[in-house]
Amino acid sequence: MKTPKRLEPVLEDGLIDEVIRPLMSGKEAAVYVVRCGTELRCAKVYKEANKRGFRQAAEYQEGRKTRNSRDARAMAKGSKHGRKEQEEAWQNAEVAALFRLAAAGVRVPTPYDYMDGVLLMELVGDGSGDVAPRLNDVDLLPDDAREFHAFMIGEIVKMLCAGLVHGDLSEFNVLLGPEGPVIIDLPQAVDAAANNHAFSMLERDVRNMAEYFGQFAPELLYTKYAKEMWALFEAGKLTPESPLTGEFDEPEEEADVEAVMREIKAALAEQARLEALRNAEDAPRDEPPPPPWAS
Repeated sequence: MKTPKRLEPVLEDGLIDEVIRPLMSGKEAAVYVVRCGTELRCAKVYKEANKRGFRQAAEYQEGRKTRNSRDARAMAKGSKHGRKEQEEAWQNAEVAALFRLAAAGVRVPTPYDYMDGVLLMELVGDGSGDVAPRLNDVDLLPDDAREFHAFMIGEIVKMLCAGLVHGDLSEFNVLLGPEGPVIIDLPQAVDAAANNHAFSMLERDVRNMAEYFGQFAPELLYTKYAKEMWALFEAGKLTPESPLTGEFDEPEEEADVEAVMREIKAALAEQARLEALRNAEDAPRDEPPPPPWAS
């Protein structure tokens, strides 16, 4: 096929040898099957900001570092330079997350290189020469659903141990390869320690997995892995080997008896003051004595 313009520099630099065919086009990027030597790989070409539909929501950007204060100010103002920096930061977030998670042993496509808005990575196949399907395109037996759900919980734990939360995990961005699920699409990944929305995103990721696999094994709908793993993470005790049960009892906070008593006393004092005012208003008023000159 004719080489897309955005892939021409990558081809000229020898990072790829041929563009085979388009694979898919989404709201944030177009993906192509390319040949690198004798291997087939993916080239993810990020769309320019004005040509894609995904919103860079503020909750995803929280906690991400900028190169300097000038860039941060420009991004906040939305200037041309700021938009360019924001775009680069958004793309770099996925690249950095992909390399970081691959190094941590999370099952993601192996990243190879990144150049001018093009990410080269592993092409995940189905073992029969075709591209691996997404989870939402397959039907599962109950036992397979339980196995894959347990695997995905383990991968989410590994991600959290590496300091990241996917932020947009669902059956639409998990491929089913011959060795099991593979997590894709990471531009929304957030820093678990620096982002105040990290737990709510983690909880949503885990819930999405439970709801999808729960279609085939309904008991998975009632698990509480997110709160369990987050409690361990906050306590500094979470490891990839941490045994999880899927159950979580909300901690019961001890009542502050003294504070409660202070509130009660203050309420009683206020009630007594209001009653005294009402009684004073209702009491009959004594007539003042006549002045001496009037007697």
